[in-house]
Amino acid sequence: MQRFLLIAVALIVALGAAHWWRHRPLAPSPGMLAAGVPEQIDLDDGASLQRGDVMLRTRAHFALTARVLSREDYHLDAGASLAPVDLALGWGRMSDSDVLKDITISQENRFYHWHVDHFPIPRREIETSSANMHMIPADDTVRRELERVRTGEVIHLEGFLVDASRPDGWHWHTSMTRDDTGNGACELVYVESIAPATP
Repeated sequence: MQRFLLIAVALIVALGAAHWWRHRPLAPSPGMLAAGVPEQIDLDDGASLQRGDVMLRTRAHFALTARVLSREDYHLDAGASLAPVDLALGWGRMSDSDVLKDITISQENRFYHWHVDHFPIPRREIETSSANMHMIPADDTVRRELERVRTGEVIHLEGFLVDASRPDGWHWHTSMTRDDTGNGACELVYVESIAPATP
C-alpha cells in the first residue's frame, strides 16, 4: 500500500512538473509588445451556436493582439467543459515588461487580480488595458493552441464575444466593454483562431 502511495505521489509530481514546463513563463524585453486595442464589432442579431447542452449567442465579432499576463486552467467548475482556460491579457502599456515588473498578477475562481505597491501607470489605465477572458475553443485545433499558450507570450486571437446558457437555467454573460471592472467584467470569447503574434 505504501509503495502504491509513493508511486501515485511521484506521478502527480511528474505531471505537475510537465504542466509547469509546458506553460513556463517567457521573459520578453522591455517595450510595448501589443500597442493596439481590442477590435469589436457589435452584432444587432447574433447567431446561435450549440456546444453540447450549452447554447451560445454571438454578441460581437472580436479580435485582439495582447500579451499573456497570466493563465489559469479549469477542470471542475460549471464552465470548465466549455471554457477550460482563462487568459489574463494586456495591451498598450500593460504589455510592457518595464510596467509589469511593478504589478503582481494572479488568477483564481475565474477572476484576475493585480496588486501594486506604487502605480507604474495610472490605475484606470491598468483597468482598461487588461482583462480576464474565458476562452471557448471553437474546435480541437484551437483547443491545442490554447494548451500551448504561455505567460509572457504575445498572441493574436479572433472570434466572437458570446453569452452562454443551459436549459437548466445556468447562464454566463460576456462583458461588452473593456471599461468595466469586478464581477461580470470578464469577456467570454468563442475563439476561432489563436496564434503567436510578432511584437
